Amino acid sequence: MNILITGANGQLGNEMRILSAEHPQHTYIFSDVIVPEDSPVTIHPLDITDGEAVSSFVREQNIDLIVNCAAYTNVDKAEDDEATALKINADAVSNLGRTGAKIIHVSTDYVFSGEACVPYREDDPVAPNTAYGRTKYAGEKALLAVCPDAIIIRTAWLYSEFGKNFVKTMIQLGKSKTELGVVYDQIGSPTYALDLAEVIFAAIEAPEWHAGIYHFTNEGVCSWYDFTIAIHQMYNTMAADSYDDAITCNVRPIRSEEYAYRTPRPHYSVLDKAKIKNTFGIAIEHWADALTTCMLNLCSDL
Repeated sequence: MNILITGANGQLGNEMRILSAEHPQHTYIFSDVIVPEDSPVTIHPLDITDGEAVSSFVREQNIDLIVNCAAYTNVDKAEDDEATALKINADAVSNLGRTGAKIIHVSTDYVFSGEACVPYREDDPVAPNTAYGRTKYAGEKALLAVCPDAIIIRTAWLYSEFGKNFVKTMIQLGKSKTELGVVYDQIGSPTYALDLAEVIFAAIEAPEWHAGIYHFTNEGVCSWYDFTIAIHQMYNTMAADSYDDAITCNVRPIRSEEYAYRTPRPHYSVLDKAKIKNTFGIAIEHWADALTTCMLNLCSDL
């Protein structure tokens, strides 16, 4: 197949690029709205909010399957500019769905209210309470309206070696601050982008195409506070050559109301993954094991 990976410069797009080498039976075309000069592969400039440009590109490249890794993910900025977020998270997704190619699209836990106390199943009622969540849910609806056999994978707490994310930020803050407050009353499951990329390839390589909505994160649950403690402990084990190099920042557990969020965050983001495990016959790593892999890669580059 000819497979288009949109959002190729992002966390997931980069992991898809790396894993594509393990699936050489396919031809991969990478695209993004901005093309970096130092990209290790050819990335085609493509604005997926431009419906005509998308249709022409897919036709010219003879695309069979699109993996949409592109999204507007800045939760706070989306509140100020919901129109732009909607254009990228919904209108662009509709453009991709109208091409006739098969689609695997990545969505988010933010489509739910975040007020549950048991893991969210795919068929649980959605209730987004942020602009970001509303636009991502609008994208799901728009895609299924024009491409009902699409695969949609909702995920949460994504991180990787690439781009800006919580893991890299906590390392930087841990090294630059003497004290850091991190919320302990928001619970979820971190997701290593490499593991998400692997499950996307599992869907691509499955003997049959299994359309529908799925949930994927790493196994286990934690708070942002727990996650930060694990990040700092792993950094000190893997990267610190001496006490002077170690992260000694005091991390304090704080409540959400003590942190100046401009936009409310979900208090509970745990997703039920039984459907994706049963459908594609996959085993999912615990978040601490996945974090160990990511930290080893990050620390080897320091």
